[in-house]
Amino acid sequence: MIKKTIGFFMLLLVTLTVSCKNEVLPKPAGQLRLDYPVAKYASFSNHCPFSFDMNEEAIIKEDKNCGFSIQYPKMKATIYITYKTVNKNIDVLLRDAQKLTYEHVIKADDILEQPFINKDSKVYGMFYRVSGNAATNAQFYATDSVQHFVTGSVYFYAKPNYDSIMPAASYVRNDMQRLMETLKWK
Repeated sequence: MIKKTIGFFMLLLVTLTVSCKNEVLPKPAGQLRLDYPVAKYASFSNHCPFSFDMNEEAIIKEDKNCGFSIQYPKMKATIYITYKTVNKNIDVLLRDAQKLTYEHVIKADDILEQPFINKDSKVYGMFYRVSGNAATNAQFYATDSVQHFVTGSVYFYAKPNYDSIMPAASYVRNDMQRLMETLKWK
């Protein structure tokens, strides 16, 4: 009987030793992590009546009448800059810029307005952060109220799914805010 008991325990010990392996578990669902390089800015100036800082990673293309498209090919995004001269029509220009922003209210969850005042450079404006699945997540206008009026908006070449594009949207929005804050009239 003792031999049978010892044999049983030996068999049990061998079975437990051989069968003990690391438990295999399925991998948890991974989340895509989008890392972008730290932005480096350089001043941009040409024949137009204003200058600004822009990300060195971006590609700038001049359009007509001192308008620009600043492209981010890796993120499939573009910042569109338009310039207009003020000819006693500042009210109309302001109304149009605000109207453009609030056309996104249908899809937007929230629109945060951030006034901007730089008395030294005589740049006054508004920066809009648009949350939700709107076509644009940021817009701005800047003016000196006398001669110059600049608007900017960012668009992505993808379906506006805010959760999916949020890292890229934040990156480009920060660049656009830097552009507005460094705007100088010539």
